Amino acid sequence: MPKSDNGVFAQAWKRLPWSQRSRNTETDRQKTAQAQELREDERVAEQARSLAPVVWLLGKVQSGKSSIIRALTPTADAPVGSGFRPCTASARIYDFPPEAPLIRFLDTRGLGEASYDPSEDLAFAEAHANLLIVVIKALDHQQQAIIDALKQVRQRHSSWPIIVAQTSLHEAYDPSMQHPDPYPFATTDQSKLAAAGVPNDLIRSLAHQRRMFENLPGDGLIAFVPIDFTKPEDGYKPVEYGLTALHEALERIAPQALVTALTEARSDADEPIRRRARPYILGYATAAAAADVVPIAGAVAVPAVQAKLLHKVAELYGIPWDRRAYAEFAAALGGGLLARYAGSYGIRQLAKLIPVYGQTAGAAAAAAMSFTTTYALGRAACVFARRRKAGSSEPGAVRLAYAEALAEALRMVKDREFPNPSGDSSK
Repeated sequence: MPKSDNGVFAQAWKRLPWSQRSRNTETDRQKTAQAQELREDERVAEQARSLAPVVWLLGKVQSGKSSIIRALTPTADAPVGSGFRPCTASARIYDFPPEAPLIRFLDTRGLGEASYDPSEDLAFAEAHANLLIVVIKALDHQQQAIIDALKQVRQRHSSWPIIVAQTSLHEAYDPSMQHPDPYPFATTDQSKLAAAGVPNDLIRSLAHQRRMFENLPGDGLIAFVPIDFTKPEDGYKPVEYGLTALHEALERIAPQALVTALTEARSDADEPIRRRARPYILGYATAAAAADVVPIAGAVAVPAVQAKLLHKVAELYGIPWDRRAYAEFAAALGGGLLARYAGSYGIRQLAKLIPVYGQTAGAAAAAAMSFTTTYALGRAACVFARRRKAGSSEPGAVRLAYAEALAEALRMVKDREFPNPSGDSSK
C-alpha cells in the first residue's frame, strides 16, 4: 500500500474520538455478554422442559383451549396466545412459566381443516404427552376429525385416559340465563339436569357428544367435564364455571407428576407477588434437578440455575439484584446454613424416599437435593426481597423461610420422579 494511503488512514484513525472507539469496544462486550446470557437462559429452560409434564390439548380452533390453560395457570403474566411457539408445522407448545417451565401445553391446531394431515402432529404429541384433554364446544357435533385422531391414538395407546372438556355452555342459554348453581353436571341423569335448570337442548347435546366417544378402541377411562370459562365482561358468574370439576377429573386420571405440578401452580399465597413467584421457583427448582440428573454437569449448572432464580425473584419484587443485595441475602441466610441443612437433615430425609441404591439412586438423590435446596432458596429470596423493598432487614425471617421451604420441598419430591440418566426420560 502506498505511503500516502497509510498516511490517510493514520490521520483518519487519529481523528476518530477515543471515546467512540471505547464505546464500540464496550458495545461489542455487551453484545457478547447478552448472547451468552441468552444461551444460558435457553439452557435453563431446556433443563426444566426435560422434566416438565406435558398436557396435550386436542380440539378445533376456537374451542376453548387457551381458556383452559389460563384457568390452570392463573398466575400467567402474558396472554396465552402470545406465549405459544411452534414445534411442528402446525402444532405449537406453551411453556409455563417460559423461563423455566413447570408445565407444558401442546396444541395441535389443524384438526378439522381441509387438506390437513395430522400424522406428524399426532406422532409428536404421542411422544411427549403425559395427559390428553379433548376440547369440544358443547353444541358442536362436527367432531369427526377429533374422533378419527383419537382412534389412531387409542389403537397405539389403549390404556390412555382422556378428559373431554365440553365448553361454551352459555351458547345454549336464553339471553337472561346464568349458569345453573350449584354445578349440576356431576350427574348424567337428564331429569335431574332439567330440574337443576339446564336447558333441554344443552342436555341433549352433551349426551349426544358422550355417545360419539363410545366406540373408541382401548379401555382407558374417559371423563366428560362440562365447563364454561368466560371473560368478566361476558356477564356470566363464575367466570371459570366448572373449574373445580376439571380439577377433580385431573386428580382422578392424570399422572401423579402432572397433578402435583398443577396443584403447585395454583398457589394459595396471600401475597400477589409471591403467588406470581411460586411457579418460577418451582420451574427453576425443576431445572436444577434436571441439571443434576447428568453426572458432573450438575456441579456447574445448578449454581447457574439458582442465580437465575434469584434474579427473577428480584425482578418480580422490583428490586435490583446486585453485589450488595447478594451479600445481604447471604448474610441473612448465614454462611453455614445451606451446607448444614443439605448435608445432614436433607440427606437423611432423601435417603428414606429412595428405596434403591447404586448409580441411579445417586443421580436421583442429587436431583432431588438440587430441587429442594433451589426451591428453599427461592422461597427465602421472596421473604428477603419483600423486606428489602420495604426498607427492613429481618435475617431471622429469611432463615426461617428457608428451613420451612426445605421441609416443604422434601415432601414434594415424594410425588416426583427424577429419571435414570441412562434410561428413557421422554415421558
